[in-house]
Amino acid sequence: MNNMDLLNNFSEIVFESPVDQIIRQIRDLISSGYLKPGDRLPSERLLSEKFGVGRTQLREALRKLEFYGILETKPQSGTIVSGLGIPALQGLMTDMLKLQGNDFKSLVESRVILERSIIQLAAVNRTEHDIEELENAFERHADSLRRGEDGIGEDFLFHLKIADASKNSVLKSLMLIITPEILQYFKKHNICAGSKAEEVIQEHRQLLDAIIDKNPGSADQSLSDHLKEVSEYVKTLKSNSYIGPNGNLINT
Repeated sequence: MNNMDLLNNFSEIVFESPVDQIIRQIRDLISSGYLKPGDRLPSERLLSEKFGVGRTQLREALRKLEFYGILETKPQSGTIVSGLGIPALQGLMTDMLKLQGNDFKSLVESRVILERSIIQLAAVNRTEHDIEELENAFERHADSLRRGEDGIGEDFLFHLKIADASKNSVLKSLMLIITPEILQYFKKHNICAGSKAEEVIQEHRQLLDAIIDKNPGSADQSLSDHLKEVSEYVKTLKSNSYIGPNGNLINT
């Protein structure tokens, strides 16, 4: 290995940002049991004054916690702590495995296998309440894409609602561990940049319709179609590919 190859695996030291400090404080309150599932957070105004930060930074922190399923925003109820268990929370807040030293190819393959099991169970076990939650998540993601945003947070929340509908807490916890970092990596490196917004929206609609119809076979096929680009990308990777400290994929 030459010096340039070695140098590329070092990255700039970044001090903890105000957003990270907010996340850490909220995490610690949940981990200690002071904040419990169902508890409502104070208003954005009060929180931003207490933290000594602007609302933009506060909202970024809350959005990230919602992305990971730790917080949930409900109309007329404000931001509340979700029912996510403490062990899963601790794993999430150490940045979801970070992927360093992990076999990225196997990780993505595992996501595909995991979601196929989840969506088939969702098509069998879903309730009317699940359908309402999925419809809301679907609309939020569609609106985000149509506004020209990447919609990565809304995309994850839609798939998280499918996991809720599966009624299998173990599979849901595994998805929470595996999926977010994969989505962030794909976003950073534009893996699915060729996908068109309306095509993605239609694919999500097909997933939702199959769950509504309680058709696990159709749900499985729709998911395979939806993840086709991801599956094709994985085939180009070597078995021991992993993410280096600078966020680049390294083939060993």
